[in-house]
Amino acid sequence: MRISGPIAGRRKRAAAIAVTLSCYAALAGPGLGAADAPPTPSVPAPALNWRPCPRDAHYDCATAKVPLDYGDPRGRTLDLSVVRRKAARPGRRIGTLFFNPGGPGGPGTVQMPQNYPLFPREVRERFDIVSWDPRGVGRSTAVNCFATAKENAAWLARRPSGFPVGARQRKTWIAAYRDLGRRCEQRDAALLRHVSTADSARDLDQLRRSVGDPKLTYLGASYGTILGATYANLFPGKVRALTLDSNIDPSAWTNHADDTPRLPTFLRMGSDRSAAATLDQFLTLCGSTTAANCAFSAGGPDATRDKFNRLMRRLRERPIGTWTYARTVADTINSLYVVHPGWTELAARLQGLWQGRAPAAPGPLSTPPVPYTGEEQAAAVLCGDSPNPRDPGVFRTLEEASASRAGDAGRVWTWASEPCATWPTMAARRYTGPWNKPTAAPVLLVGTLYDPATPYRNAQAMAKELANARLLTSNGYGHTALVNPSSCVNAYESRYFINGTLPPPGTTCRQDQAPFPARQPRGGVDAGGGAMAGLVPNRPWTGGPSTR
Repeated sequence: MRISGPIAGRRKRAAAIAVTLSCYAALAGPGLGAADAPPTPSVPAPALNWRPCPRDAHYDCATAKVPLDYGDPRGRTLDLSVVRRKAARPGRRIGTLFFNPGGPGGPGTVQMPQNYPLFPREVRERFDIVSWDPRGVGRSTAVNCFATAKENAAWLARRPSGFPVGARQRKTWIAAYRDLGRRCEQRDAALLRHVSTADSARDLDQLRRSVGDPKLTYLGASYGTILGATYANLFPGKVRALTLDSNIDPSAWTNHADDTPRLPTFLRMGSDRSAAATLDQFLTLCGSTTAANCAFSAGGPDATRDKFNRLMRRLRERPIGTWTYARTVADTINSLYVVHPGWTELAARLQGLWQGRAPAAPGPLSTPPVPYTGEEQAAAVLCGDSPNPRDPGVFRTLEEASASRAGDAGRVWTWASEPCATWPTMAARRYTGPWNKPTAAPVLLVGTLYDPATPYRNAQAMAKELANARLLTSNGYGHTALVNPSSCVNAYESRYFINGTLPPPGTTCRQDQAPFPARQPRGGVDAGGGAMAGLVPNRPWTGGPSTR
């Protein structure tokens, strides 16, 4: 998932690291729950004419046609861009595993091939792995609010980097996102109202039917967890095996179906406090080792935290090139998503700034060209689905309240939802619950203790909300277990996907590789040996409350 979080810069890095969220009372009627949702008219499954992908013949590509509005299946249609990697051992193939990389706005046609080596070997052998660019995103029929790349670049140049600091920047930020909403409404208002998570869940069921699977096998990361939970409650009888990695609390996403929220989405989720707790772990672990192992280390945890705070105060007064205080805070939070190599690279950038050097601009990506994935694609889903305060003026007060509990991370996550304050539309058919429909098979949840975007307590909330779910805990750091690997998690996921076996209640795994070498290493890492390595007795997590 990328949870479309604090900075636009993360969009560019998403292609490289291959990971990947409004009072609306005046704009929209009530959301649809399962009990009051009208039945969906019968829609034929789209044909998938697979052909080798033009840039990599290991993958097959296809385009599926789906209705813009499932309530009017004979009306306008949308194109979905779909990608497939066939099972490595076709003689033992079980079926298709569908993958959503998160976001909202993550292009699956890009991120599934990048993530493919991270899927457990047994899963790659036994399943075709299929992903797609959700409606509104990437190579599918996309939300694109600029006529030219030059227009988009000019808009990005106007907007403050990271988050706004001071009254002038707040005015500029609010005006930029108000302008973005106007542009989007003028270019395709109908599409904006039909890119909801519920719409994508119906698309997913159409794709399931297209590949001929009687029930769905699915892995959803970050935002992909709310998509998976929505599918499980719209189509409970079609669930074969769903793994939801780095979960969003469904009630926080929907604001308990209340269209007059006091807090924006990410503060309801607790992303600010989770990011602060993860940042504190980064500084603690960095300070607990030598500068040879973590470049920003000041020789101890307290000294390293103090060094970070002094650096932020210095950048407030004297930016280093384009590296302002806000840009550096936002970059820091985003860089906590992927531990290896993200944390080591972050430490080097911070140390360079400490020494007065602006980090070097990243070189060109070695990956093939990616489709346009502008900020409006994530905003269309987030702002259409999840209520946020409609008055931009309240975000300054919300920022200070969040900063009082989460420090600098609170400023990043507060302003991440502000674009929704002036977004022009609400989804025509958003799903607001209930979330406890009995499913044909139990759901496996994976939650990481120190996650800078989706707090561990969100995974606990998802476990309580769903009718039949089992929580597997990853005792580690970063956003999603998929890109912060644990052979222990992979072993349990493989067994679940292949034969439906769940981990025992309360199971905890460790990640395979610690963030930094210890000051005086004493042997190997806790996990990473055999398939069951890394299991430790479960214990309550007592850390701080645990995406844009």
